[in-house]
Amino acid sequence: MTENILEMKNITKTFPGVNALTDVTLKVKRGEIHAICGENGAGKSTLMKVLSGVYPHGTYDGDIVFENEVLNLKNIRDSEHLGIVIIHQELALSPYLSIAENIFLNNEIKSRGLIDWNKTGLEAQKLLAKVGLSEDPNTPVNKIGVGKQQLVEIAKALSKRVKLLILDEPTAALNDADSAHLLDLLRQFKSQGMTCIIISHKLNEIAAIADQTTIIRDGFVIETLDMHADKVDQERIIKGMVGREMNNRYPAREPKIGDEVFRIENWMVHHPDDHERVVVDQANLNVKAGEIVGLAGIMGAGRTELARSVFGHSWGAKISGSVFVNGKEVNVKTVRRAIDAGIAYSTEDRKRFGLNLLDDIKRNISIASLEDFTKRGLVNANEEFKVGSEYRESMNIKAPSANSIVGKLSGGNQQKVVLSQWINVDPEILILDEPTRGIDVGAKYEIYTIIQELASRGKAVLVISSELPELLGICDRIYAIAEGVITGEVARKDFSPELLMQYMTTVKEVSNV
Repeated sequence: MTENILEMKNITKTFPGVNALTDVTLKVKRGEIHAICGENGAGKSTLMKVLSGVYPHGTYDGDIVFENEVLNLKNIRDSEHLGIVIIHQELALSPYLSIAENIFLNNEIKSRGLIDWNKTGLEAQKLLAKVGLSEDPNTPVNKIGVGKQQLVEIAKALSKRVKLLILDEPTAALNDADSAHLLDLLRQFKSQGMTCIIISHKLNEIAAIADQTTIIRDGFVIETLDMHADKVDQERIIKGMVGREMNNRYPAREPKIGDEVFRIENWMVHHPDDHERVVVDQANLNVKAGEIVGLAGIMGAGRTELARSVFGHSWGAKISGSVFVNGKEVNVKTVRRAIDAGIAYSTEDRKRFGLNLLDDIKRNISIASLEDFTKRGLVNANEEFKVGSEYRESMNIKAPSANSIVGKLSGGNQQKVVLSQWINVDPEILILDEPTRGIDVGAKYEIYTIIQELASRGKAVLVISSELPELLGICDRIYAIAEGVITGEVARKDFSPELLMQYMTTVKEVSNV
């Protein structure tokens, strides 16, 4: 029988008014890949923060036994010293430092009290080779993509002689190719004897890579599944997560599609740092009332760049083309003008661009339409609280009140706040960029239901998603984009993953101006 490298015994963690973890026991075998699944707010990340010393000993009840020793961790440096390293969903890299500097940040290679830059570069190069990166270690981190940044984080973990690597949603922001490379890397680490714990909402990846899967629901461990002996599939994991069968992951819908609401013609966008580089090339698309239209493309295809440039020219340079709302050409050169024209954009990065995590629910909902709550320069706090409370109830935002701080909410509930913010503006067209990124299957179903409800009210909805099954499940039409060019348009009756993937990987020559 394989030795357990880790046992967490009867872990209980509470916050004011909330039991985040209750009597949780977890056993992880040495050299295995152990997955932890659960809905948003189930307690997964809290458990890992206890394990990694983010929540120090004394702030929780229970014991952590690592390599047969009971741990009393005071901070994250204590856990890293023992070889327990956590990589959070929000990457902890400094964008303006080099790859090498990030790898050895707070763990510098020194000689006579000074940083040995030659050895730092050589050691960084060795670590990059281990994770399959050929980048120059002197390259600034902000010059490489998200997939490569994730690998830099893993190289950083390897520099600390990691024994137990914890990854929290490691593929949430990655495309299929980068995700596959990362999973292959974890298999390689496993073959070398490293132990990994992975938290993920991508159940197909869990089914493909995990040896055991522990399911947490509402702060309790429900069960631990042997992924090999029990022949566990995604449906079995979902049943454990949500406590019920989910035979259909997408709500049934009979669309009632009306006249055209939104149209883009000959839309051109150049890169803000390289004005000769075309990022969106002569794009044309339209969305009708009551219609849900998807925009599919691999990472870097230009989906978000298209959306942000339309929404007040908030990304890009040398932008040209026309935008029409209800048949009338509109001015979208600023965010305020785009909103006034009836356009709303829900960002893919809710934590960075979509929400003020330090403020409460009601203010985050009201902020995009604050003038509606203002009289003589003063915000009507009572009206703001009333509207925030109405959305908290109607959107099923799990929080004690509209005064709850948004940063304390789970990812799914934060996404509902973002949607509430833009629904309150009452736009004609909603552009939803990765609306279910990083949230669990149960919360996804709720988001899909909200999107369908918006369409049923006659709104035009454009959905950008990296998950092709999601677009196939909720959309009436799908456009494909590759290297900034709209390469195809597919009606629901013709949907197929193969056809869309063909369009997503086919590049057409359109313009080089």
